[in-house]
Amino acid sequence: MGHKITIIDGHPDPGPDRFCHALADAYATGARDGGHEIRCINLAQVEIPMLRTQKEFEEGPIVPNVKAAQEDIQWANHLVIIYPLWLGTMPALLKAFLEQTIRPGFAFDAARKGWPKKLLRSRSARIIVTMGMPAFWYRWYFLSHSLRSLERNILKFCGIKPIGESIFGMVEAASDAQRAKWIEKTRELGRKAR
Repeated sequence: MGHKITIIDGHPDPGPDRFCHALADAYATGARDGGHEIRCINLAQVEIPMLRTQKEFEEGPIVPNVKAAQEDIQWANHLVIIYPLWLGTMPALLKAFLEQTIRPGFAFDAARKGWPKKLLRSRSARIIVTMGMPAFWYRWYFLSHSLRSLERNILKFCGIKPIGESIFGMVEAASDAQRAKWIEKTRELGRKAR
């Protein structure tokens, strides 16, 4: 039996030549080939308002495109988040998207005493990050800061686990052959999604 997978393409540039878009397409193709159902959210094509206050985060209205994204997340049992590393972290648009979607009452219940209740349990995730620096340098020197923050402070906080990760470094300098290998690896990840 296949999985229900929601792919979140977090690259804010709508240009078709962005490598993250190619990776999202490859994962989707592999997932379909593996018998999985997919839904895709391409953030470059979605208007995401910024939250500016705690009150907005906790009680503010949820705009229709964010509600639709929440429905896609709720529907899935596996999430894939793809983004480029910008200034050492995820692009602001992806962070705004997560702040809008991972809200109290949807992703966690903060109304009870003690730790918030995790409302997105029974879901796994895969995070795919592209970057200009070597992947080993990001892991060793920067300790995968952005990736760890997304895993621990957002996804696991809501109950999403296990979480797989793929890091593709030196993307801008990569040869066509290397990019083709990464595309194929990502397609295979989609086909074998857990």
